[in-house]
Amino acid sequence: MRVFLTGGAGFIGSNLVKRLVRDGYEVVVLDNFVTGRLANVEEVADAIEIVRGDVRNLHDVEKAAKGAEGVVHLAALIDVAESVEKPRLYLDVNVQGTLNVLEAARQAEVFIFASSAAVYGKPVKLPICENHPLNPLSPYGATKVAGEALVAAYAATRGFRHVILRLFNVYGPNQSKTYAGVVTEFMRRTLRGEPPIIYGDGTQTRDFIFVDDVVEYFARAFAIEKVSGVYNVGWGKGVSISELANVVTLTLGRPELKPVYKPPRPGDVKHSVADVSRAYRDFGYRPKVQLKDGLKRVADALTSNAKNI
Repeated sequence: MRVFLTGGAGFIGSNLVKRLVRDGYEVVVLDNFVTGRLANVEEVADAIEIVRGDVRNLHDVEKAAKGAEGVVHLAALIDVAESVEKPRLYLDVNVQGTLNVLEAARQAEVFIFASSAAVYGKPVKLPICENHPLNPLSPYGATKVAGEALVAAYAATRGFRHVILRLFNVYGPNQSKTYAGVVTEFMRRTLRGEPPIIYGDGTQTRDFIFVDDVVEYFARAFAIEKVSGVYNVGWGKGVSISELANVVTLTLGRPELKPVYKPPRPGDVKHSVADVSRAYRDFGYRPKVQLKDGLKRVADALTSNAKNI
């Protein structure tokens, strides 16, 4: 199968590209290299086709999508706070970009869309299952709701199998500095001898899942034909941000660096924990990487290269 991947040089995308190459797929990557890096896919560069372009440019997307039977749409802007400041930019990249990918991928037999837990907004019940109401609190979350709706509508009219993966808090080595998750940001600050900064009172919870486990779900979405529709992708356990900060500083041998608390950011939800029973059932897979092991791998990657800090 020829697979077209948007955002394939980014954090999740580059890990998935390597996996798809190992699995024998023919891979085409579209990336504008604003946050993605060529170094992320360097080890498989000879085995893939790379198109430098932007999802907002239909010509770029059509060039990369030509002949693709499988599509993974990962390219997006993902910063909640930034989306509050720049909603039109987020609409343009995340919604118009998704529409361009759908329009260009006319030979697609399976379309995998990377969505987000941000579509749920403030949960009415925990853990959050896939039929939870969609009430995004940020323009970012709203763009992901719109993207999901577009993917489902095109699947209904064109007949391709679609898989929407609502990602919770993904972490791992090589996250972009621009959109670093809370894990990487806490680690970078700690390694610089600075205390972690927590926005809010620290009791807010998040559901952390290591990037290798996320890649496994994307890979299985291609391989398992019964997989279709919407799935939460998380660990299924909430960890408070204060607890995370303490574990990070202990892991890095700097327990004296106590968190600094600042006002909560607009658009952030208090609690976010996934009900992952549907994904467990249909994918036949449970995440393997425990948080403490994942944190150690992130720490090792950061300390191996001072430029990462």
